[in-house]
Amino acid sequence: MATTSLLPKSLSPFLTNTPSFPSTRFTKLSFLNPLDHPHCHKGPNLHTTHAKKKNPWLDPFDDGADPDMEYGSLFVDGKQDEDDRPPENPDNPYGFLKFPMGYSVEVASLALKVRGDVRRCCCVVSGGVYENLLFFPVVQLLKDRYPGVQVDIVASARGKQTYELNKNVRWADVYDPDEHFPEPADYTDMVGLLKGRYYDMVLSTKLAGIGHASFLFMTTARDRVSYIYPNVNAAGAGLFLSETFTPNTTNLSEGGYNMYHQMVDWLARPSKTVPQQPVPPLKVSISKKLKQVVESKYKNAGVNKGKYIVIHGLESDSKASMQSKGDTDSLLSIQVWDAIASGLREFRPLFVIPHEKERENVEEVVGDDASIVFITTPGQLAALINDSAGVITTNTAAIQLANARDKPCIALFGSEEKGKLFIPNAEQKNCVIVSSKTRRLKDIDIEAVKTAIPIFNMSLALV
Repeated sequence: MATTSLLPKSLSPFLTNTPSFPSTRFTKLSFLNPLDHPHCHKGPNLHTTHAKKKNPWLDPFDDGADPDMEYGSLFVDGKQDEDDRPPENPDNPYGFLKFPMGYSVEVASLALKVRGDVRRCCCVVSGGVYENLLFFPVVQLLKDRYPGVQVDIVASARGKQTYELNKNVRWADVYDPDEHFPEPADYTDMVGLLKGRYYDMVLSTKLAGIGHASFLFMTTARDRVSYIYPNVNAAGAGLFLSETFTPNTTNLSEGGYNMYHQMVDWLARPSKTVPQQPVPPLKVSISKKLKQVVESKYKNAGVNKGKYIVIHGLESDSKASMQSKGDTDSLLSIQVWDAIASGLREFRPLFVIPHEKERENVEEVVGDDASIVFITTPGQLAALINDSAGVITTNTAAIQLANARDKPCIALFGSEEKGKLFIPNAEQKNCVIVSSKTRRLKDIDIEAVKTAIPIFNMSLALV
């Protein structure tokens, strides 16, 4: 008589027979046996001694990249290739081809993940015009390191104006990351907007706590890279970020021209068969339409192309002064500017005012025949500097725009240290730094500024 098993038929094979899974479908759970992982001990090993410590909360079993792994013929070494997919048909009534470049209908390319390709990148830039202007080399670095990448920007309303000078940026959206209590509707709308663009990488220059880190996490980007607070406010932020940078102070702008050096070093790092990427200089591009608008403005002010010196940094409470958050003492009164402008002989001073209410004050001090132009955007300021013979300015965006367009410049700073921070290698950039001896900008030596004015005559002779 045959014996009948009391176990259900669905369970009997697992309880009576030894499971025999094919090795090609299941990987060995090596973490159950610590002897199979000789590198999983807490002592230092040769590969990670000098590397940045990984966040153990992200993946406790991640030992990092395998230096001996070979990609083979499936994954090409080196930089990514530009996507050669044909453009979408605008007359297509169905819209079923609306997929991000580098993606198929169902899954992203495996090579894209393994090689770390970046097809779409979003940069959340904190600060105003000055901080966004100094972010231009980072954008160019992204284009050089990841050929074909599409770069989008999220910045404040003032910061967005800067990107009319950058042809490498596809879209620039207004959302102030420095707002501590944003409107819930604006917050959720921006999260949905970024999530729907399928970014591979999100970079952020705002110091992140757990709130901003979760905002970046909800974009669902593969790589979420951000600065974090250097204090207890950073608690929990690392759980939502794949790479973090800790600055020395809570004010990133105090780093001057190289304020983003930690992010730049990470982006330019060498990888498999890709050498260290050189960091490009700050450059801006000016459209013809912008040049035409500005030309009509300075001609109405009574000056001609190449025959005027831009005076920028007039004391005002306007946000269009374009100061750096790392140097708040960077504006001078009109009385000081009038004394400096009196030293110009071969060129006519052109005073840039950030608000129309300042026009009356300038005319009262300088005279009714003073050349005054009302400029509020960085694009118009760049076009104005491009047609000038040079610039005399305090630490505003005009300094960086003059250097970007290779114009001679006299830069006024409250201290010598600030000058070296914001204008490294000033001699190579045809820029003269004049600093105050009392560490207060209002005590600047006017005679020292007048002594430096012949730099404009030298540039005229070279032309």
